[in-house]
Amino acid sequence: MKKFFFLFIFILSFSKANSENFKFVKIANLNNPWGSSFLNNDEMIITEKGGLIKIVNIINNQVNDVEHNLNFLEDGQGGLLDILHQENKVWISYTENRGNGKTSTSIALANLDKKNLVFRNIFQANPPIDSGYHFGSRLAIKGKYLYASAGERGKGMIAQDTSKHPGSIIRIHLDGSIPNDNPKFDGKPNWLPEIYQIGIRNPQGLTVSPFDGKVYMSNHGAKGGDWFGEAKKGENYGWKILGWGGKNYSGLPIGPKWKPGFTKAIKYWVPSIATSAITIYQGEEFNEWNGHALITSLKDQSLRKLKFDDLDKVEEEVIFKGEIGRIRDIQVHPVSGKIYFLNENGLWLMKKS
Repeated sequence: MKKFFFLFIFILSFSKANSENFKFVKIANLNNPWGSSFLNNDEMIITEKGGLIKIVNIINNQVNDVEHNLNFLEDGQGGLLDILHQENKVWISYTENRGNGKTSTSIALANLDKKNLVFRNIFQANPPIDSGYHFGSRLAIKGKYLYASAGERGKGMIAQDTSKHPGSIIRIHLDGSIPNDNPKFDGKPNWLPEIYQIGIRNPQGLTVSPFDGKVYMSNHGAKGGDWFGEAKKGENYGWKILGWGGKNYSGLPIGPKWKPGFTKAIKYWVPSIATSAITIYQGEEFNEWNGHALITSLKDQSLRKLKFDDLDKVEEEVIFKGEIGRIRDIQVHPVSGKIYFLNENGLWLMKKS
């Protein structure tokens, strides 16, 4: 009996150590960084919302600026947003200046050049809107498809209008061409051809699971009602018919948390934690987390882990809170499995101590 009790205590302590015994190291000072992607095992390419693109060497901490030709506008929550590298190509989502004070969440593509990126647009969220709110926007690649999240720009029910892009998940080919099996060509003729899913407010997390191949996202609610869920073809998350458990900032109700006919999220947060970037962990550094979702947050300043293989019993653990401030992005090193974060002033490494 004593041996069993000792073994139980050892296992409990080991489990706790796996999730809590780590340290943070600041790699680089940055100014309001937003998106990041590994170029190789030693370098990351990073956007700053104010308009700069930088390459950071995570070995020697060197930071270099990269020129670019984007017609961007830093407007409220907008500016340079997510960035994604694969096979010497770079995709970026950004707030495009469309003139007369109007902007859109747009996506551009360039060949990798570490000194000067020459982008061309491959997508614009139409119509352009005069608003500094809710641009989204994350990018994720699944096979030959590029998925992107486009926020509803603070316009509420526009997310239910399938003739407009804001408030939706976009799916296009890597070169910007339109897949012939998107919802418009598969039973939903009134949908714009790039739209994959609708009814979304301000989605700032998007990732493809290396385990089940599904696309997952996180989304800001209003006053409460943040969620984590799956991107599902032709479906509708319900904004602004549904409130996901949250309320308008005025305190007035929005709508039910969920009702039949709409996509149900995997996990809701009320009150809001201000969900940001997400990933499905795969790596050696925290190998006990493999297959679990890692959810970062802004207001709550936390990293949360979700075990969601059983959707009827989703298990949540707060890994840390308030350690590095508001967290904007998360990346897992492709070899070591160490975790890198962007906060409002820099790039940080989290590793086991």
